[in-house]
Amino acid sequence: MCRQRGFTLTELMVVVSIVAILLGIGVPSYRYITNSYRISSEVNGLLGDLMYARSEAIKEGQFVTVCATVNGRSCTGNTSWARGWLVFSDPTPNSGPHPPGPVLRTQARFAGSSPDSFDADNGVSSVTYNRAGFAATAGGFIATTVTLHDPTANPVWTRCLQITAQGMLNTVTPATDPSGTCN
Repeated sequence: MCRQRGFTLTELMVVVSIVAILLGIGVPSYRYITNSYRISSEVNGLLGDLMYARSEAIKEGQFVTVCATVNGRSCTGNTSWARGWLVFSDPTPNSGPHPPGPVLRTQARFAGSSPDSFDADNGVSSVTYNRAGFAATAGGFIATTVTLHDPTANPVWTRCLQITAQGMLNTVTPATDPSGTCN
């Protein structure tokens, strides 16, 4: 007579324990990676659109503006970029809340149940590039930092986008920021 073989309760408990230990190690790492990638993707979205606006301004020989928006059709004048932004040709810079030229790109609101905060310092709600690629804001130009925080405001996941008057862009973390403006 052939006896069937299977797992004993002890063997099953050892396997379950090993799986629980591996999950205990892996799940926090997975959360860190997904948050880090999401935050990097969001800051790189604005970085890419600012670079695009600068290159279009140089290529077309006219002003191109990137501004914060709530509705995807007009500039809001507020410094929160998490609700989205517009990139548009701007033949008359700072002429009002509606883009006077054609909209080149639109970024929608960040997805998620508790969205990230993405705020600019110095009251910057828009950045305009001229045909030489230099950046300006409504109040002239002061070096600006746009800071992205996740809902927990954990500095590990904070990213900052620094914009200079020369139109140069740089992304940093609080740990890698030599100027100390990223916090």
